[in-house]
Amino acid sequence: MASQLAFKSRIASTSALEKIFNAQEMIASSHIAKARTVALEAKPYSDAIFDAVQALVAHTDDIRHPIVRKDEKNPRVAVLALTADRGMAGAYTSSVIRETESLLARLDEQGRQPQLFVYGRRGVSYYRYRNRSIVKTWEGHSDRPGVDVAREISQALLDTYMTPAAKGGVSELYIVFTEFINMVVQKVRVLRMLPLELIRPDQEQPEEAIDAPVPDDGHGRQSDRYAALYDFEPSSQEVLDAVLPKYIQSRIHECLLTSAASETASRQNAMHTATDNAKGLIDDLTRQLNASRQAAITQELTEIVGSADALNKEEE
Repeated sequence: MASQLAFKSRIASTSALEKIFNAQEMIASSHIAKARTVALEAKPYSDAIFDAVQALVAHTDDIRHPIVRKDEKNPRVAVLALTADRGMAGAYTSSVIRETESLLARLDEQGRQPQLFVYGRRGVSYYRYRNRSIVKTWEGHSDRPGVDVAREISQALLDTYMTPAAKGGVSELYIVFTEFINMVVQKVRVLRMLPLELIRPDQEQPEEAIDAPVPDDGHGRQSDRYAALYDFEPSSQEVLDAVLPKYIQSRIHECLLTSAASETASRQNAMHTATDNAKGLIDDLTRQLNASRQAAITQELTEIVGSADALNKEEE
């Protein structure tokens, strides 16, 4: 059995960790309400611009705009992974990295050439440690992403997408993020942002391996509101050129916000579990310390009684 000093040292260190975990849980609890509200309030705007883009292209089969069509001969594909800047969030970052690795593996099997973009310090450290080529990174905003970082990311991805294949452009854009469902459930998803895949109500959904994680419109539903016909002024090309940057920025901003809410919820849940585990460990160590102290007392009493018996025998 370990010494009492060792038990006391472990109890003290575990108590310090418990205080840290509890503080992190309280901080996350104070942030989660705002993060959840912001993520939910941003969703209708993203839904609206997605429906608008779907409606624009639904009745214009002759459109050759990059928003719906891209050079299929170009094997390069852009993949954006949204991870966390800080740890203590349970399996949040590892789940995103696992899904990203799975997506990259599927793309490699299909003969594609994925180009990786990473958001979040934890993901950047992971891929740099493994010498993975990263086109561009963003750090320092994962828990509270603003419009500026969403604009910067969307512009970088849009520039890559609009660049011709001969100059290193890509033919598709994917984003791997964590969708906030509720305080307990956060789901990692893979979303193809470009080119836009239009699913008409009278058509069956195409079966594509890469798009399997996202069988709907990216929001868990299929829109059936494509009845209107449109006249474009001055032209459909110019209208879609104006809509495309707003569409990309709104979708990325929504993904950043829901990822931030998921990160905060994951951190709160992880810190709550860690606090409970620390308390349980302290209780176990305290019982072992008491048992060790009792054993020491028993040993001392035994030695005293044995010594007294020996003295009595000598006097006799």
